[in-house]
Amino acid sequence: FINNGLFFVNYTTSGPRRTIVSRFSLDLDNPEIANPNSELIFLEVNQPYTNHNGGQIGFGPDGLLYIIYGDGGSAGDPQGNGQNLQTLLSTIIRIDIDNAENGQNYSIPNDNPFISIPNARNEIYAYGFRNMWRFSWDPITGLLWGADVGQYNWEEIDIIHPGLNYGWNTMEGNHCYPAGTNCSSKGFEPPVFEYSLYVDGVCSITGGYVYRGSEISSLYGKYIYGDWCTGDIWALTYSDDGVTGNEHLSQSGINITSFGLDQNSELLICANSNIYKLISDEEP
Repeated sequence: FINNGLFFVNYTTSGPRRTIVSRFSLDLDNPEIANPNSELIFLEVNQPYTNHNGGQIGFGPDGLLYIIYGDGGSAGDPQGNGQNLQTLLSTIIRIDIDNAENGQNYSIPNDNPFISIPNARNEIYAYGFRNMWRFSWDPITGLLWGADVGQYNWEEIDIIHPGLNYGWNTMEGNHCYPAGTNCSSKGFEPPVFEYSLYVDGVCSITGGYVYRGSEISSLYGKYIYGDWCTGDIWALTYSDDGVTGNEHLSQSGINITSFGLDQNSELLICANSNIYKLISDEEP
């Protein structure tokens, strides 16, 4: 962006209802604003319902663009998009926006996992998500973390690997969906952590980041995430042996819609029309 003034957006529009991923550039006469006529559209995906439109995009360590899509909405995934490789709904996809091919403004990386699967969308990187609400990479380990919002019972945290199936709508977290039914978890990648919606008014997970800042040493290397309803913030400790701890940091009371990082990798929190910074209450 510093060099070319280009930036990328994901938004939902109507007529028909659809999600658009596109690129804009700054106005040459006023670099403080965007040029509204500079839009280059990469993808348009129809959205059957008004909810679960997903919405995050991010460039990975490989320089490729990753995009998350929800299952299309309503409740319980009535269209069965979660287990359908012929749709981009309920997936995280990976595309190359620096090279165009086949009449599109992007190309498919040759190591995407479903290229050789008949009728599968080649853009798909992983699938079986209900409505992932934020993903991020740990710059030290390279792991891709994601938080998937549950239906009625379980919120989950996933580590996302290429080609894996994360279970929705057969599974909600580690549990069969609908609750009380019998199912097989074979072939599904389980979450690394889940929490119940029956506890303390929590309702919707908001994924964050593995903390790699320097101001709160006790959180270094822990995955920080929150809940939209209560503003609870936790720090998850994870290693090759799995999750070894989940520390409650705060019940902030704010509606956390997203986390971010500043230029020093310190954690920022978007909520209630404000941007907050996570700070330590430890003595100096």
